[in-house]
Amino acid sequence: MTILYVTLAGFLFSGYLSLIKLLSNTCALNEPCPYFLGYPACWYGFALFSILFILALISQLRKELKLIYWFQLITSVLGIIFASYFTIPEIVRLFTGNSTYSLGLPTCAYGLVFYVLVFILVIRKLQQLKKN
Repeated sequence: MTILYVTLAGFLFSGYLSLIKLLSNTCALNEPCPYFLGYPACWYGFALFSILFILALISQLRKELKLIYWFQLITSVLGIIFASYFTIPEIVRLFTGNSTYSLGLPTCAYGLVFYVLVFILVIRKLQQLKKN
């Protein structure tokens, strides 16, 4: 159930960022808006968290499908790589004094935290299923 809540939090957070960008053409929280292949990074984050959330819902309804956890693991790894790609340069800018963030860290860093949490929870769940 915890995976469902973490993926829901990531879905809502990235959904908020994506909606602000879509409706106002500005990035939420007055931050620089990173782009990937011509589109805002938050849109990709929203897509990844949507996949993770849907997989978590399916897992809850189907009761412990091991294949679903593997898909979540792969998706969370992709999310970690994607968010890290944007977070690392932003953190460097933060510590060199070239940027300030409303939430203390760039929003990509919070996305990264959600992806890492999902990854850890899924690994634990797979280990638990392996024991049974």
